[in-house]
This record gives sequence, C-alpha cells and structure tokens, in this order.
Amino acid sequence: MVIDHDRQFLRHALATVAYRGGKAIRDVPADFSALRVAPGTRTPLEILAHIGDLFEWMVHLIDGEHVWTDSPPLGWDEEVERFHRLIGEVDALLASDLPVKASAQRLFQGPVADALTHVGQIAMMRRIADSPIRGENFFKAEIVPGRTGNDQAAPAYEFD
Repeated sequence: MVIDHDRQFLRHALATVAYRGGKAIRDVPADFSALRVAPGTRTPLEILAHIGDLFEWMVHLIDGEHVWTDSPPLGWDEEVERFHRLIGEVDALLASDLPVKASAQRLFQGPVADALTHVGQIAMMRRIADSPIRGENFFKAEIVPGRTGNDQAAPAYEFD
C-alpha cells in the first residue's frame, strides 16, 4: 500500500483544527456569540460560520471546483455542530481513494491556515469576554487524524 503523505499531513492538520477549535468554542458564555470587539469586526458567531464556509469551500476544492458561499450564521450550537461535521466531511474525502484535485500545499495555505487563524481569534475573544480557555502545550496534545468531532482527548498539559 502506498501512503500519501500529503493526505496524511492534511488529515492531521484537520484534526488539529478540530482539537484547537473545539477547545475554543466549547462551554462559551451565553452572550459570547454576539461579542463585537470594535465596529466593523465579526462576532464569534460570524467567525465560526466563516470557518464552516472555509471547509465547505475545501470540499469543492478537493473536487476541482472553486465554489465559495457566504452562509448566514445559524445559532451557536448549530455552528459548532457544522464546524465538526464539515471537518469530518473533508477528512473522509482525504481518507478515501477519491482523487484530490487541488494540491495539498494550496489546501493548507488557503482554508486550513485561515481556519487556524480564526480559531485563534475566537480564543482571543474568549479572553476579552472574561471567559479564557486555559493555555496548553499543544505539542503534547493527543491529536489523531480522523478525530474531527467534539470527542477530543483531554488536554495532556494545560497551564494558566
């Protein structure tokens, strides 16, 4: 069996987004989704919806199409579910034998890197909202390709 290292790297990157993103969007205060830090900025809910759009775009890119949609935000819980579901859909495509019609490098530099940036924004907004997530040594985290849902491993080493 030939191992496609690009696909394996992308699957690990997706699992990283699921792990880090899951931590940032879990157990938020009731009013967090509407926080706006300055005029003209996105709320956490709008950012999370955008992350979902990034992974819908990635599904199309894998299929060789450049299709972008700005989806109107759903409720927070629905966007959390969408976040994990869409990462899972992309992971399933990469785990399959179907052809990937975009380079791994471009898939990473586009939707994956953008999603990581936005996860960081949500984490920073948690601190602004006086609901910070604990720092973590992510190098030690148990991040597993294919684990894209909310069922992430417990942190291996957190700190304040």
